[in-house]
Amino acid sequence: MSELATTSVWITGGTRCGKTEALIHWLSQQQGVAERPWLVFAANGDNRMALAQRLAATVQDRVPYRTTTPAGFIQSEIILFWPLLVELLDLKAQFPLKLRPENEQLLALRLWQPLLAESLQVEGWSESQMVRRALDLFQLAASAEIPTESITPRLCQGLVRVPPQIWEQMGAALLDWRAWCLQRGLLTYGLMTELYWRYLLPLPQYQTQLLERFVGTVADDVDEYSAIAISLFRVFQAAGVSQAFTYNPRGQVRLGVGADPVATGALSAGCQGMELAAAQAHQNLGSVLADDMVRWVQDPLAVPELPAAVQLISATTRGKMLRQTAEFIADAIHRQQVTPQEIAVIGPGLDAIARYSLIEILSNRGIGVASLKDQRPLISSPFVRSLLTLFTLVYPNLGRLVNRDAVAEMLVVLSQTPETDASLPWFDLTHIDPVRSELIADHCFVPDIEHPRLLPVENFPRWDRLGHQATAAYGRILDWINTQKQQQRQRYPISPVIVLDRAVQDFLWRGNYLPTDQLSALRELMETAQYFWEVEQRLALYDGMPGTNALSDVGRFIQLLQRGTVSANPYPTRSLDGIAPGITLATVFQYRAQRLNHRWQFWLDAGSPRWLTGRDELFGAEVFLSDWPQRPVTALDTETMHEARLERILRDLLGRTTENLFLCHSELALNGQEQVGPLLAVVNAVEPGDADDIPDNANALLGETSGG
Repeated sequence: MSELATTSVWITGGTRCGKTEALIHWLSQQQGVAERPWLVFAANGDNRMALAQRLAATVQDRVPYRTTTPAGFIQSEIILFWPLLVELLDLKAQFPLKLRPENEQLLALRLWQPLLAESLQVEGWSESQMVRRALDLFQLAASAEIPTESITPRLCQGLVRVPPQIWEQMGAALLDWRAWCLQRGLLTYGLMTELYWRYLLPLPQYQTQLLERFVGTVADDVDEYSAIAISLFRVFQAAGVSQAFTYNPRGQVRLGVGADPVATGALSAGCQGMELAAAQAHQNLGSVLADDMVRWVQDPLAVPELPAAVQLISATTRGKMLRQTAEFIADAIHRQQVTPQEIAVIGPGLDAIARYSLIEILSNRGIGVASLKDQRPLISSPFVRSLLTLFTLVYPNLGRLVNRDAVAEMLVVLSQTPETDASLPWFDLTHIDPVRSELIADHCFVPDIEHPRLLPVENFPRWDRLGHQATAAYGRILDWINTQKQQQRQRYPISPVIVLDRAVQDFLWRGNYLPTDQLSALRELMETAQYFWEVEQRLALYDGMPGTNALSDVGRFIQLLQRGTVSANPYPTRSLDGIAPGITLATVFQYRAQRLNHRWQFWLDAGSPRWLTGRDELFGAEVFLSDWPQRPVTALDTETMHEARLERILRDLLGRTTENLFLCHSELALNGQEQVGPLLAVVNAVEPGDADDIPDNANALLGETSGG
């Protein structure tokens, strides 16, 4: 390793073979090379945090470095060098404003509404789906260094099932969208990516700045990077500075969502190769089972001979399978055969039923579950729904967005008082129970399109039966609404963001006693509101977008959340120490993207076809890859892609478990159909397991492999 310290290196190998460790060691050898920092890349934000922790422990402050992700670096560079782009593209000199995905979707939908209503239509696609796919195609093209003008020809040539006139109209709409955003200083990630590779990166003065700021680059898992990374790294390569890369030929988790591993593989040219053999890998099932598992899946007539480390949990129905899996895990934990942090439950797709069932059963047994990126729509939170209902009673012309049931729920949720014991759950602090809230809503809520309102409690003939606490809590809510309405009628109305913050502080905030999911929802709500009104204020400067007055903004904000396009993640992906707080529950894509590993893995729905056909790819991603053969995408192409993806999944997952694999299978799927997936032959070859059958020294099971 020492002789490679001053040359560029290309480190390749399979899952968990020590690539990142070798990368960190290489960087630690760069002491005294320069006082400038190294630019260290990771594939995504969570990987960056994990890499930063390992660098801090190993490299410490001996070598200066800055960690980032390709997406984060591009965004920060566009903002930093925006004046250069303003001059180059003759843009209006204004500070750029980044658009979040939900804002991007909403604004594009509004801009393209006439076109969507008349001609930009594909059978089976909703308006929202059409808009989302168009924006995704724009981002895929930008990541592949393909100009917006070239999107239409690629789609016409590659995706022939859609009439070419549709692609032509979509291409024209994307050009309009691009110009519309630039005129207003609004930046989406796709637009920032195109601005970076097409205009900023080629500028000699920018390249000079880049080389003066960083001594070189270090990039982990470049098989997950888009083609745009090549141009960035070649700036350093042309300057003759050292670089280091790791590459997993069988990784490629983000293939189809922007990554182009064939393109980034070309970076190996000019680097000193270093291949880590499988023998260097950590002890895992992949080292003894991956080749056989792939062969058995590819040849359904083969008769698998599986080691004892592979076991089966089987049931007729999916609901029973989920319960048996949860009970099996709970029993093993209570027998102290494994800890919750050493278990991962993985599925090709985790629906709400599966997540809820597993979390509920395990929680009742006193076992925590860390659900990776369980992004529930904000509107699913009763706190959020109640605050939106409150808005409809403060601002006029929102009567179509509220009903009696919503008002009743709001009265329950907002009837807390800050003087009560903050350590109790919120539903134990409410002073208006569901029965009383229904009575009040029936008699005191006046639905009206322009001015929905609440009347004094005395309008309920038997209001004395509500009790003092409920009456006082209702009066407090009514007084708060009237105060806000009075302030809105003043000469300088208060921003809706301030009103929303007041409502949170006055009705819901209880310091650190709020549960994680509720705190996450409120935080995301406030961030969404701030972003939303920043964009609306920017649009108010232009005449091109109708209806930008403050009152109609509130209605659009409520509708944005009611569509469910904004979500919060109540379960953080990683804790500060990098260890999940309980059993990890994740989809295959999430688990692989986070580079996790566990002693025990449970594969849910092992007989499901979704192991082969479950697509994480964006629509049309194939035609933006560097190895696309410039012809229509066929069914055979899709099948080949799925089979290659399944092989990578099997090898990667098996490489991330060190002791036991449990295949969790139900004969019938959720819709009642028989399961006929690609892993069925393996499932049928495994004997049902029991927690009593698992020896204390599970590592011994790795030696009981088949002769094949």
